[in-house]
Amino acid sequence: MAKKESSGPKVTKTAASVLRDAGASKTAKSLAGSTLSQANTNKQSSAATARTAAKALNDGRTSKATKSLAGSVLTQKSKK
Repeated sequence: MAKKESSGPKVTKTAASVLRDAGASKTAKSLAGSTLSQANTNKQSSAATARTAAKALNDGRTSKATKSLAGSVLTQKSKK
């Protein structure tokens, strides 16, 4: 059985910061919400959220914080 991933303290701090930032993009806020909802749980990212995260990682304009959140979301995606 694979180890269940959970959002760690560093990435949850980043997610909280993004959610408080009025200038953060819709994508960043979506990924931040997903990251926080998975903190200290065994929840997994949905396929739609994983697609959003993958697009964010492939977009050259994506901020470092958003890439961190996208990585966290993809790490928590179901391996099925």
